[in-house]
Amino acid sequence: MVTPSRITLARKRRGMTIVELARRLDVSAQSLSNYEHGRQKPAHQTLVKISNILGFPLDFFEGEAVEEIPSDSVAFRARSKLTAGRRDVALSVGRLAVELEELISSRFRLPEADLPSLDKPDPENAAEMLRSRWGLGQAPISNMVHLLESKGVRVFSLAPEYAEIDAFSFWRDKTPFVFLNTLKSAERSRFDAAHELGHLVMHGPVRSLVGAQAEQEANAFASAFLMPRRSVASHMPHGAFLDQILKGRQIWRVAALALTYRLRDLEMLSDWQYRNLVVELSKRGYRSGEPGGIQRETSQIFQKVFRSLRDRGITPADIAEELRVQPEELSNYVFGLTLTAQLGDGLRTVSIRPSLKLITSEGSSNRAPRASAVGQ
Repeated sequence: MVTPSRITLARKRRGMTIVELARRLDVSAQSLSNYEHGRQKPAHQTLVKISNILGFPLDFFEGEAVEEIPSDSVAFRARSKLTAGRRDVALSVGRLAVELEELISSRFRLPEADLPSLDKPDPENAAEMLRSRWGLGQAPISNMVHLLESKGVRVFSLAPEYAEIDAFSFWRDKTPFVFLNTLKSAERSRFDAAHELGHLVMHGPVRSLVGAQAEQEANAFASAFLMPRRSVASHMPHGAFLDQILKGRQIWRVAALALTYRLRDLEMLSDWQYRNLVVELSKRGYRSGEPGGIQRETSQIFQKVFRSLRDRGITPADIAEELRVQPEELSNYVFGLTLTAQLGDGLRTVSIRPSLKLITSEGSSNRAPRASAVGQ
């Protein structure tokens, strides 16, 4: 039996409009609309063509009905730059990732969310309050992805073909999700992760997720969270020169431009000094990339989960089959997030790593074990 909502989900995942897909199927747009709304059932031959064009197995379209993630519940990085079609792609990726998360959570006990709702303080204070709650002090954070995962945030990567989708986040029931673009520099991806964390803790039922003010607040939170005021003041001079900026970025593992902006925000650079540094950094390629930067972060949860499954003869292809997707589709959400921790100037860095502890469970599925992934 065909599930109409899954045709819509697959179509939007591939970034296609009803008109575009109907043309390739050689059916009318009205007929395809009828398929997606359950008013008409596609012939088997048509369903095969839908499967081939969209790259989803036939049985994907026979799964349970899926509810779309509402656009207004999602915080998009640079939302104004995204077309409606690209937002649909992101929302469909989010919905498929939710299915993966539900499958993993049914077999592993993952960390529960430990994110407060900070709708009252300004971003600077919100960042300090969260650091205090998580016991981070003023230390640089060695790995943002590991930190988020240890606090119950589900972190996924985005398919490389959608480079214009920077990052986004949302709450699904009581579980927070963050999606990161793996084509950006590792430093900027870390900032995106902190930016989305800002949305998760500061915006929601009380304060709007969307708009210029929300983006500015999330940016300010990310800057303060990654580069705490007292830490920056104790390690960077007033009126820092370019070589000091390039050395200092290694302490907090941030982009040179992000540190430059933070110094101006803390009134440690004059406007004239800031403008000159930005010009010089741009000339050296730091606006479009991060020469000599750090390695990319990776999800430790996924590494441990798939290793545990593999030890029991369960491959990612088996998981993809259970999700009714192609293995390549599954890999889009869990690959490319790699980072090697680096210590700067002898500073202690905060590295929170979720650990995986296997728990034998009576009556568990013979396809996958039940286990516990908890932050330590």
